Amino acid sequence: MKMKLNLFILLAGIILLAASCKSKSAADENLAPNVHKVTAEEVIQTSNYTYIRISEEDKENWVAIAKREVETGKSYYYIPGIEMNDFVSKELKRTFPSILFVDKFSDQPITADKITLADSLKGKQAAVAKEGIKVDPAKGGISIAELFAKKDSFAGKTVIIKGEVVKYSADIMKMNWVHIQDGTNNNGSFDLTITTDDVAKVGDVVTFEGTVTLKKDFGAGYFYDVIIENAKLIAQ
Repeated sequence: MKMKLNLFILLAGIILLAASCKSKSAADENLAPNVHKVTAEEVIQTSNYTYIRISEEDKENWVAIAKREVETGKSYYYIPGIEMNDFVSKELKRTFPSILFVDKFSDQPITADKITLADSLKGKQAAVAKEGIKVDPAKGGISIAELFAKKDSFAGKTVIIKGEVVKYSADIMKMNWVHIQDGTNNNGSFDLTITTDDVAKVGDVVTFEGTVTLKKDFGAGYFYDVIIENAKLIAQ
């Protein structure tokens, strides 16, 4: 009788473990767009913020959140927020080459049914014009102002465009996101978003060739009136 009871307890435990693993797997598969699953590798507490060195596959980055308890070695989920380059923490007397300030950071999967519109919109920040940029159009190419001014005529067409990289976000929705500016402006439109498999870094002057798409909605607040997709870096 005792043996049967032990066997029953063992089987029940196996079933509960399998159900738990299945539930966690299903939750991870249903993550909201732009949600990253990471491991907390290092945690630094300050009076107002918690700084966390996170790893995702073979990549590492720093994020900052409002002060809370975070355990090293544990998995967390977050939505990218505002990126700050060369951010100086006076309290830590430390400069972070790149850090993301994040609002949505959880030890539970952030699925589509848990995310709010306000949360999802944090992935896309308003563009700011960088001063001092003056980049002439590439040979056979167009300026950013011309693209926005004549967007309807360029829709679905392949264009060549050149500019300075002002923001670069790697591996979001399995794409690299590049923002370029060339110093031209059409009624407040001066920042162009490009999706690509190629790699660039902030400050580079680059030339891309890609397809113009209008009114592109990726979900999670990623809506673009004009965007260049599937772009490739080309030599000039």
